[in-house]
Amino acid sequence: MLKEKFLKALVAEDLGRGDLFSRISTSKPIRAYIIAKSDGVLAGQEYIDAFAKMYDLTLEWKKNDGSRFSKGEKLLFISGDSKTILSLERSILDMVIHASSIATLTASYVDAIKDTGVKLLDTRKTRPLLREFEKYAVRCGGGINHRMGLDDCLMLKDTHLQTIEDLDAFMKEVRQKIPFTSKVEIECESLEMAKKAMQAGADIVMCDNMSTEETVKVVAYRNEHYPHILLEASGNVTLDTIKKIADTGVDAISSGAIIHQANWIDLSMKVE
Repeated sequence: MLKEKFLKALVAEDLGRGDLFSRISTSKPIRAYIIAKSDGVLAGQEYIDAFAKMYDLTLEWKKNDGSRFSKGEKLLFISGDSKTILSLERSILDMVIHASSIATLTASYVDAIKDTGVKLLDTRKTRPLLREFEKYAVRCGGGINHRMGLDDCLMLKDTHLQTIEDLDAFMKEVRQKIPFTSKVEIECESLEMAKKAMQAGADIVMCDNMSTEETVKVVAYRNEHYPHILLEASGNVTLDTIKKIADTGVDAISSGAIIHQANWIDLSMKVE
């Protein structure tokens, strides 16, 4: 239902009071296709499938979500009423391009650490009202979603910690008031803070903007004293640094860049 509401709003933004071309054109059955004008990883199939049900379109996918494609490949054939397809052309392309661009960059980060066993996570640095869509694109690229919002994991960031006088006492209260299944993650900028977070009962400790040398020390302390605690590294994660970070022994690396630094790939729609 949320997906349908999103799609209707997307079309309404572009359609306005009605496609002017539809006023003077005659309906006819046509077949269009999306062609890649650059290499990439596909995302958007799940949303375009929903579009097809809403607007009576017939789809023939040549690639699926998560599939890699090359410049010149035809990714999707769309059959239906000409007025419908031409009115939806930009909406369809914008969704596939936006999602596939995120999936493509995500896949490059995943490839860089594929032999380490470390997971790549996204963040909440998403465009307003596009979080579900953009995090879906991350999954298509092989990444794993971090929390979707403030309600599914309690993360204590540096700003939160500034308001907490006694972390141990606070954590005892937390365990009485948040759901039993919810995890607690604590952001730490030093080895000493990481030790305090583990001793206080964190489920996940984030090594935030730590040097790789200090992260290695956090991993060693965790392995010796609290092997059940998960470690996440974050901050200054790029394609050049991610492998070095993964080699420290953390369980996961989070990056907002895989969403907000994704450059749009080039796709186009043509009518046969």
